Amino acid sequence: MWKGVGKMKIEIRSSESAVIEGYVNVVERESRMIPDRQGNFIEIVTQGVFADAIKRAENIEVRFNHRKLLGDTKSKTLELHEDQIGLYAKAYVSDPAVIEAATKNELRGWSFGFIAKGQEWKDSDDGIRRRYLTALDLDEVTIVGKSMLPVYPATSIEMRDDTAAVIEFRSVDGEEVSVIDTNGKSKGDPPPKYDSKNDPVLMKIKSKIC
Repeated sequence: MWKGVGKMKIEIRSSESAVIEGYVNVVERESRMIPDRQGNFIEIVTQGVFADAIKRAENIEVRFNHRKLLGDTKSKTLELHEDQIGLYAKAYVSDPAVIEAATKNELRGWSFGFIAKGQEWKDSDDGIRRRYLTALDLDEVTIVGKSMLPVYPATSIEMRDDTAAVIEFRSVDGEEVSVIDTNGKSKGDPPPKYDSKNDPVLMKIKSKIC
């Protein structure tokens, strides 16, 4: 499961600067069940997929709630790498609204958007389809705020871009968030744990977000 990978670390350096980092997704682990029109499935991102996507990408953006652009790899305000655990992100944020949300401990974790470029489907004895992602284009990583709840551990969204490719989004569920200011003190109240398994509502994005 993606839960419990590690904390989302937030360092508030000033009213104009914060560093936000943590694991966006893990590899070689089964996701929770992902809803799909053709039947639910479990997904596994294979080792090396993110590293290859980062190497091939001209630029990858970091956004807030999939909407507000905060930076990108080209400007070096976003650093991405894949290690033995998964995709790790480090974002240097100067947006006042995001920093204020961090100060109030209103950030909830990570999501990312991608286009599947290689996949293998396998049926198992338990009757559950499993999708192994072997290649993808990484479009963005997103810092998730409280207004974006519910945060699903895996949400399949049919959102087509100009090339008619299906853009999908995945999220970390119930991530621990650690906030420290320049004096090393926690800020705000701990965010609540979100239990996606007991929420009947599916987050759906019906048009491309600019």
